[in-house]
Amino acid sequence: MELVSMIVPCYNEQETLEDFYQEISTVRDRLLAMNCDLEVIFVDDGSKDRTLEKMKDLARENPWIKYLSFTRNFGKEAAIYGGLVHGNGDFVGLMDVDLQDPPSLIPEMARILREGEYDCVATRRVDRRGEPVIRSFFARSFYKIMRRISDVEIVDGARDFRLMSRRYADSVLELKEYNRFSKGLFGWVGYKTKWLEYENVERAKGETKWSFFKLFKYSIDGIVGFSEVPVRFAAWIGLMFCALAFIFILVIIVRTLVFGDPVAGWPSLVCIILLLSGIQLFCLGLLGEYLSKTYMEVKKRPVYLCKETNIGAQNREGGEEGV
Repeated sequence: MELVSMIVPCYNEQETLEDFYQEISTVRDRLLAMNCDLEVIFVDDGSKDRTLEKMKDLARENPWIKYLSFTRNFGKEAAIYGGLVHGNGDFVGLMDVDLQDPPSLIPEMARILREGEYDCVATRRVDRRGEPVIRSFFARSFYKIMRRISDVEIVDGARDFRLMSRRYADSVLELKEYNRFSKGLFGWVGYKTKWLEYENVERAKGETKWSFFKLFKYSIDGIVGFSEVPVRFAAWIGLMFCALAFIFILVIIVRTLVFGDPVAGWPSLVCIILLLSGIQLFCLGLLGEYLSKTYMEVKKRPVYLCKETNIGAQNREGGEEGV
């Protein structure tokens, strides 16, 4: 019997765990009818409410429910990585606990992977109904920018909700970088992916943990992690202004020889200085962003630290519980 490991990151989700459990239990029955078992790995990302206690209650009553609890909030990317490390299934999946990712799609995903043509079945939303207009605009803009500046395919509306073959999941685990952007990593490893489309589902209970600022920061991580275009852009801007400065020097020399040396107005000079200073600081900021990511990588800090789990004392790679 094949095993499906579903990884479910959680941060302050005590309100939604019970509803998710009811839905995923029904899905497990459907998978068992397909001669396919299911394990759910809840990853508690340093929750401050009763999320961990509820996970433990569910795990005591259901042996197929596992949990992994971090020492603090390391972020969703760390939670995804931690779940992948501990997922031992023939198929490994990711989904959110808020039921915006329909659990009912999991049997169809497993069926497609069983056929052997694809190594990953991923999902994308065909609309953004219920989402703030400004947030939707910036989200679509981000995907457009990424398609233009990155060699990695990132599909508009793509969700983290997906089911992967064992070799696909192992390939993602080989990417041990500290600054993680999973949507880019999934595209980078390659393999053949089947996309399932569905209409947007609003959150069942609770509130989203993703503020506009967090999403903006996350998008910057994606751009910096999967494109060198911003650095090249800074270099081209510098080269362009050097050329303009050379041209202006020639114009001033010719003007002085022909018309004398009239005094130019200071407002235009101030505007030029402010413009060039702003461009310099912007380019320094771009370089600093790449340098800061490099700084975090060379420290070789673990992606997460595990406080407690019912999965086992060691992860799949045989290491300690700090990965």
